[in-house]
Amino acid sequence: MKNTKRKKKENKFKKLIGKLHLWFGLLIGSIVFFISITGALYVFKDEIEYIQRKEYIHHNEPNFENKEKLKLKVLEKLVDEQVKEKYPIHWVNIPIDRSMTYQFYWYEHDPKGWNYFIEYPVYKSAYVNPYNGKVLKVYDEKNGFFAIIKSLHWGFLLNSEWGKWLTGIPVTIFIFMLISGIILWWPKNKVARKQRFWFRWKNIKNWKRKNYDLHNILGFYSSIFSLIFAITGIFYAFFIVQAMIYFVFSGGESKYPDFSHIKTTAPIEMRNDTTLDKIASKVEELNPDAYVFSVDLGHEHMDDHEHPNFSIYVKELSYSYHKNRSLIFDENSGKLLHVRKHEDKNLGEKMINANYDIHVGAIFGLPTKIIAFIVSLMCASLPVTGFLIWWGRKKKKPQAKKIA
Repeated sequence: MKNTKRKKKENKFKKLIGKLHLWFGLLIGSIVFFISITGALYVFKDEIEYIQRKEYIHHNEPNFENKEKLKLKVLEKLVDEQVKEKYPIHWVNIPIDRSMTYQFYWYEHDPKGWNYFIEYPVYKSAYVNPYNGKVLKVYDEKNGFFAIIKSLHWGFLLNSEWGKWLTGIPVTIFIFMLISGIILWWPKNKVARKQRFWFRWKNIKNWKRKNYDLHNILGFYSSIFSLIFAITGIFYAFFIVQAMIYFVFSGGESKYPDFSHIKTTAPIEMRNDTTLDKIASKVEELNPDAYVFSVDLGHEHMDDHEHPNFSIYVKELSYSYHKNRSLIFDENSGKLLHVRKHEDKNLGEKMINANYDIHVGAIFGLPTKIIAFIVSLMCASLPVTGFLIWWGRKKKKPQAKKIA
């Protein structure tokens, strides 16, 4: 008797879950499809751009080992003269490998712009030979394929503050759908279990059955990775998700490490045209095995906010951002004030730093990118196969009444 009551409760619960799964699926299915497709298109951005830009990534300067690089302020002036952009250069990426070009960036952000193209008045990059200052190539990153795909994925080309809600809310619902999908998938017995783990189509000709299996089996195998990609996605939409991830992985810490108290103290008179070069040389000296570091050139910009100190971001790996370090300098004297290594960070910090790489599949390089690409396509298929299941049931022909 107890077993019968329990089974009835389980059936009622599953029916409720099934209805919610269906209604939410019909509500956000097209959005999930769109986000998944744009996500899949973005996965191999770095690899594709490397192939496209390979001839400009290396400067091919003869006998460069025995030559001196030009000073950063000299390079900045030469780049400005060649590109003739009305906005000031924002920062420069300096690779540790001396055979590679510098990348100078123009980047302005207008928070009041209602769409992507107005919000970012300029986003350009120039590949520059650091030994003679020649600009080898300028790219309009703002109107590039991957930048537009990223903005579509992030918020349908709307302002980044508004658009994140249009994707964040549906992805949060999608997380519920993934969990409810596992509940609905869970087999009742051994016979059902065999059908749920793999396709058994040898004697199956009905497309509805095949479509049903595609939805269930692909949904099951992609669910864990889909949950990871969905959670790391809403990380950017909702601050509470960032706070929760940090709290959990840091072992209960609620306050993120703050180094704003480390500030420039030297008088401004000590700053000159070689201060940035002094800083860059120190970064190269301390990070010989790193990939690249970024130096802000110190101009005023549209969305300038108060910078507590002069910090240099060092990216240690070519394929991933998660392993990085920061160095704080006195921006007037060029003196090194503080170093924050990857090894010094707690697990919460490391997880926050790794979020982007986990989301795009770059965390372990190409293998995890392939997984991210495949899972994104699987996610895109779920709204399609789910809709076809619903449509097939809706259009199901009523059975003819039996004549007594």
